[in-house]
Amino acid sequence: MLIVKIGGGEALNLDGIVTDLAALDRPFLIVHGANALRDHVARRMGFTKQVLTSASGYQSVFSDDHALDAILMAYSGLRNKRLVELCQRNGINAVGLTGLDGRLIEGERNRGIRVVENGRKMLKRDFSGKPKTVNEALLRMLLDNGYTPVLTIPIVDADGIAINSENDDIVWRLQQALDAETVLQLIEAQGFLEDAGDPESLVRELMRAELGEREASVDGRMKRKMHALGKLAHGTVREIIIADGRVEHPVADALAGSGTWIR
Repeated sequence: MLIVKIGGGEALNLDGIVTDLAALDRPFLIVHGANALRDHVARRMGFTKQVLTSASGYQSVFSDDHALDAILMAYSGLRNKRLVELCQRNGINAVGLTGLDGRLIEGERNRGIRVVENGRKMLKRDFSGKPKTVNEALLRMLLDNGYTPVLTIPIVDADGIAINSENDDIVWRLQQALDAETVLQLIEAQGFLEDAGDPESLVRELMRAELGEREASVDGRMKRKMHALGKLAHGTVREIIIADGRVEHPVADALAGSGTWIR
């Protein structure tokens, strides 16, 4: 089983990704983002996203009612259905779903995010949370009958309320549930870069034991990503690949050895 996580940047080659996936002879599912599209939708709605930095240094998007509406339109709507359409055009019988549908991904809403603003510590609560369980029976039913799930946020809490969540955490839960051997993450970079501003600083291989140290050395969104990678790498996954989603053959190149590999 292969889990393909497609980032939400504008430069990703979705056509190339789906064309490569159509040529695979192994089962897979897709988890996708849409952050660039969400920001565009939010601006059209008349507001801009608010990024919170927790007291421990992790960044997340503040998910109030307006932000959740933008997520539903961008992630669950336009990006999800256009990606499903692209799959269907390439012979992949895709089914687009959010964590809400069939309680596919159920999570626990955050009690609050401890942030520091203007030198003061405070607690902010929004519609965000962490995934806890996966409706494995629903996913197995789809996969066993030849359907390819195309998954995105929001997820659902115990009260049936839509909540935002991190795709990296969702991928971790999916890998646990399905015991996927390979997780492929397609991003707008050659892979994990030693220096984010230097495309020549690609790290070809990371050891699982390095991830905690790497997490401590970065901040912002990358800090959260490294934390999620650490959880994923210390499970049953055989290999994690972080590769360039902008090239002509993103999936084929990654599986052939490009990008950063965590074994």
